[in-house]
Amino acid sequence: MSSPIVGTTESTPIVGPRAIVAGHGEFAAGLVSAVQQITGRGAQLIPVAVNKLSVQDIEDLLRTRMVEADVRVIFTDLQAGSCTMASRRILRGMDDAVLIAGANLPTLLDFVFAEGRTAPEAARHAAERGRAAISAHGAGA
Repeated sequence: MSSPIVGTTESTPIVGPRAIVAGHGEFAAGLVSAVQQITGRGAQLIPVAVNKLSVQDIEDLLRTRMVEADVRVIFTDLQAGSCTMASRRILRGMDDAVLIAGANLPTLLDFVFAEGRTAPEAARHAAERGRAAISAHGAGA
């Protein structure tokens, strides 16, 4: 049985986990489900729900998932939320890891298609694309 592809070539898509998506309620599962439905590349993302967990419990859970999957990227729902606070603690001193707070669907879509970049590079690029995808329309916008 062959192991999942974690790198890529020009013609080979990335398969296997590259990042964690963490958030409250069904935020993470919903985004990962949408990425899967749109692209078929949801396996690159590990959804983590943190319902009714303390910051310490979230930190322990995320650290365990990072080690198990050997990922260096965490996407979270809120800039000042408990997932982000826990992730900041984990990433202290990890020069090769990235936290993207306030993730949205365009961010994750860009990330899963960034085949020529390392996961941290892809996450930084995706954050810019996700930010640019937000717009206001209508009266007063």
